Amino acid sequence: LLHPQVPLENKSIFSGFLFHYLEENRKWRNRFLFVPDSYNINSYDSKSSHDKGQQPKGSINCAGYKVLTSLEAYTELLSDSLSGVKATAGSWAALKCATPFPLVLWHPYARHHFFCAATETEQKKWHAVLQDCIRHANDGLPEEDKVQTPAFTDAVRLYRQAQGHYGTWEMMCGVPSQILANLVMEQLQAELQGLIWPRLRGKGQERQRSWTLQISDAAYRLVQAQCLHQYEELLHRCEEVRSSLEASIRTNMDQIITSKEHLSSKIKAAVVAPKAEKLLKVSIQPYVGSVLEALMGPTSRGFSELRDLFSRELVDLSRSSLTEGTQEVLAQHMEKVSTLAFHPVKMQACYQQVERLSLEGLQQRFHVCSPAVFVQRAQVLMREQMDAAVYTFEQILHQSLEAQGTEDLCKTIQRCQDRVLKKFDYDSSSVRKRFFREALLQIFIPYMLKLLGPSCVCELSRFQEMIFEDFSRFLLVENLFEEVVLHSLMKDITTEEAAVQRRHNLFRDSIVLGSSDPSLHLLEEKTSVDWAGQYGGAEEQGGGGESQRRGRMKQVVSMVQVESSELRDTSSPDVSSGSVSEEHLRSPLEVEKTSQPAPPPAAEASSAPRVEETPVLPPPEETPVLPSREETPVLPPPEETPVLPSPEETPVLPPPEETPVLPPPEETPVLPSPE
Repeated sequence: LLHPQVPLENKSIFSGFLFHYLEENRKWRNRFLFVPDSYNINSYDSKSSHDKGQQPKGSINCAGYKVLTSLEAYTELLSDSLSGVKATAGSWAALKCATPFPLVLWHPYARHHFFCAATETEQKKWHAVLQDCIRHANDGLPEEDKVQTPAFTDAVRLYRQAQGHYGTWEMMCGVPSQILANLVMEQLQAELQGLIWPRLRGKGQERQRSWTLQISDAAYRLVQAQCLHQYEELLHRCEEVRSSLEASIRTNMDQIITSKEHLSSKIKAAVVAPKAEKLLKVSIQPYVGSVLEALMGPTSRGFSELRDLFSRELVDLSRSSLTEGTQEVLAQHMEKVSTLAFHPVKMQACYQQVERLSLEGLQQRFHVCSPAVFVQRAQVLMREQMDAAVYTFEQILHQSLEAQGTEDLCKTIQRCQDRVLKKFDYDSSSVRKRFFREALLQIFIPYMLKLLGPSCVCELSRFQEMIFEDFSRFLLVENLFEEVVLHSLMKDITTEEAAVQRRHNLFRDSIVLGSSDPSLHLLEEKTSVDWAGQYGGAEEQGGGGESQRRGRMKQVVSMVQVESSELRDTSSPDVSSGSVSEEHLRSPLEVEKTSQPAPPPAAEASSAPRVEETPVLPPPEETPVLPSREETPVLPPPEETPVLPSPEETPVLPPPEETPVLPPPEETPVLPSPE
């Protein structure tokens, strides 16, 4: 499958209104939240402030956060993070939610954020959007950098191992400065809590609020600023010596490789082999199958749901081409399909399959802190796979349309779909097998190092003398030891047995489909297709300006209620904690009904002699027996309308077909005299 270069160019993820709790004045305010392609949550006073290009009132980077939908879950996490302090739901009774649909962003060190949605539908949609923001922000280390990123992650891992922490780390999320700040706060928070907590005044709930919303956040921001400054200085120093190190490595490359191979063989024969083989047979090999099965089940179901979602979208596209086979309809559907991978609401069903991943019974044995690390990695791979499938389908379909036009559009779409699904199945198998292998290594390697480390560290010191001084900066005994342990374990980590048995739709490694579509690589360097510009008809793009560009920015997820932007933008209520008026919680359609002008008085309506002014009569529910508009021509001429009863008497009028049989006004004088 092909991979796009800039998948979300000139697109936003989501925007809408939420009640936001402000700790400064302890009030709820209606805020306009905008989520751009950077996945930061920007807060504005109103939608017009965003459209005018004003700076946001606040911006939230979601790295390390968790999104919760109840105060009970929030207080449970709060109790776990504050050692020795028991938080209860009653302790946060002062924080009365503006609506029954809360959304809480929780972080172990940073500031917590409280939101409320107007309806349950909005809450579910915002919950999916916030989860996607967290997922994207946590994946902050660029995989394209093949040197700096692995060096940074290895440095963090070695530091934690020196502190006695082996295995995966749940706070390995965000950019390097955030990861380093999390690393510092992991030790600093307990010390700060012991020093500051006894000196806090007030009751238990006030002390908890002061700690979570002020003290911990201030310390985290200070630590993060210092980590960012020192990390940038470190990068600058590394860049200064980079040229001299590269020159030394190129000059002595053969000797360095020979020395490394010699040391590795010595370490394997003298240290690793006698102890590692027994450890592998007794403590690891019996559990490889069960761990692999626990990983494969939820992950494969998630990728299967991903394939079904992609197929359903293309089936809808084919149906629309049959009923309305115009270029404009094709452009509208393809604009939606092009952002399918970044639509958190549609992708939520796929992500939820992976969230069922559980390593119960294995976590304590192999010291796995949480399966969240593997869940998040699988979800990121699923999004990348969907994005690649959609982008490949776009390129193939666009190439077919340029060659054949829109004739037999449904058949063209079906042929393109078959080609993409064939590549999707093979790439999905390769991606999952690579993920399973990496997950198994992340589980078993720390376990082996923790058991072998204490007995092998003393023996490793004697190998340091075998390294030439000129090569001591390039060859580290500890790294060579870990590399030998890794190679001894990799031969026992395989997914070929599941592939041979065709379990979970995995292909064997001997099956090669890379060249099955030789013309596909010709589309690799092409940019994304502008469906609206090429097939959606001519749209006036004149009149630039930042505000108009923002207004034209396409949004991946549609708003729950499109009309709400204008109505809610006119008022930003300042609501005290727990006191939101009923008017602010009504749907926009209800607000629109109540905001319509009232009907004119009865006297004014009755004085209108013309039939064209009948629309000013009371609403239909007040006049159930009034004749319909098509029956109005059979009414008496306009000169006779003054004798009609007033509008309040209209409900008792006879049907319009009986009005012509009334005696005409000129016959009234011929009635018999009283005598």
